[in-house]
Amino acid sequence: MIHFSLLADASTRIERALKYVEISKDAMTRLQAPKASVTVSIPLRLDDGSLQLFKGYRVRYDDTRGPGKGGIRYHPHVSIDEVESLAFWMTFKCALLNLPYGGAKGGITVEAKTLSRSELERLSRGYISAIADFIGPDVDILAPDMYTNATIMGWMMDQYSIIQRRITPSVVTGKPISMGGSQGRETATSVGAFQVINTLLEKFDQSPQKTTVAVQGFGNVGAMLAQLLSQVGYRVVAISDSQGGIYASQGLDIPSIRRYKMSSRNLQAVYCESSVCNIVEHEVITNADLLALDVDVLIPAALENQITADNAQQIQAKYIFEVANGPVTSQADQILEQKGIYVFPDILVNAGGVTVSYFEWVQNRSGLYWTGEEVNQRLKERITVETEKTWSIAQEFGVSMRTAAYIHALRRLGEAMDAKGTGADNKK
Repeated sequence: MIHFSLLADASTRIERALKYVEISKDAMTRLQAPKASVTVSIPLRLDDGSLQLFKGYRVRYDDTRGPGKGGIRYHPHVSIDEVESLAFWMTFKCALLNLPYGGAKGGITVEAKTLSRSELERLSRGYISAIADFIGPDVDILAPDMYTNATIMGWMMDQYSIIQRRITPSVVTGKPISMGGSQGRETATSVGAFQVINTLLEKFDQSPQKTTVAVQGFGNVGAMLAQLLSQVGYRVVAISDSQGGIYASQGLDIPSIRRYKMSSRNLQAVYCESSVCNIVEHEVITNADLLALDVDVLIPAALENQITADNAQQIQAKYIFEVANGPVTSQADQILEQKGIYVFPDILVNAGGVTVSYFEWVQNRSGLYWTGEEVNQRLKERITVETEKTWSIAQEFGVSMRTAAYIHALRRLGEAMDAKGTGADNKK
C-alpha cells in the first residue's frame, strides 16, 4: 500500500484503481519512493546586511516517461514530505494527460511576503545555484506554483543560463513572454477546466443555459473560469474569496465584479458601465454557505480539504469539478457518491496548466512560437481526448471519474516502466 504523510488520501484512491489495472510488481515497487531528492541551504544577504539561511527542496519522483516536471512553491510550511507528495501527484497528472514527463516538485520554506523584491530575486537565484546540477531541460523542468510567478521564473531561467554559459529557456516554463514564455500560459488552468466542464456536462444533457454554477475561490484561476462559463451562458450565481462570498439567484455579472475587485480589493455584486459601478441586489454568504448551495455545478477553486466528512452531507450540487488541488477528501468522496453526486478529479480538471507548460517547453526547444489561439486549440484537443478516454474507462468499469483517472494514469506508467526494463547492470 502506498502511503504518504501529507497526502494519505492517495493510498486509498490508488488502491481502488489497482483493482482494475494489470500492473507489474516491479512497477508498483518503483512508485513507492521518489527517484531522487535534494535538500539545500540557501544563504541570503538581506537588505539590512544580515545573513539568513533558507531551506530549499527539489524532488524528482519518477522520470520513466520523460524529464521531471513540476512547480516551485514559496511557503512557510514547505517541507520535504510535502514536496515528495506533490511530486508523486504530478507523476499521475502528467501520465493522465499523456505528457512526455515524469513528476517533480520543489520549494523553499519562506514567508515570501516578508521579503523585498531584491531579496526575493537573490533568494530565487540562490536556489537555482544550489540545485543547478539537479535540473535541466532534459532532466527536470521548473514552473510556477504557490507564491511564485512569471517574474520569479524569469530570474530562475536567467540564473541557470548564467551557470551553463548559454541561453537555456526550456529549463523553466511559466516565464514572461519576453523571455520565451508561451501565449495562453496564464489562463491555461482556467481554459483547460472550462473544456473539461463543457465536455462532461454534455454527457448529462446539461446545457449552459439551464446550469447554475457556484465558484469557491475568486483568484486568477477561479475568476477567469467564472468569466469563461458566464460568457457561454452558464448562470454563475455565487462566488467567494478568502473573505467571504456573494450570491444572486438571477446570476452575477462576472466581468464587472472582476474589474471592481481589481480596483477596490473588495468582492461586491456590481454592474459596471464604463468607469461607474453600481451595486446590485445580492446576499453576502460565507465560504461554507457557498459549498452547500443548491446549484447544478460546484467548483472548489481555492484550497485543499474544503469538502470533508463533516460537511459532505450538506452538499447539494449535482456535479463537482475540482479546480483546486485536493479540495475533496476520500471520506467525503464516499459520502458524495452515496448521494449520487458526480465528482470530477483535480488531476484532470486542473491539468491545463501543466499541458500548456509542455507546449512552452516544445516551443522553446523548436524556436517556433504559437499564437494564443493556436495554444488554446491544442489544449482543447489534448484535454478533450483524455477527458473522453477517462469517461470511457469510468463507464466500462462502473467506477467514479477519479478512480478512472488513476486507472488511466497507472496503465501508462506501468507500460512505460515495464518497457524500460530493470537495467543492464542488474543481476538475478
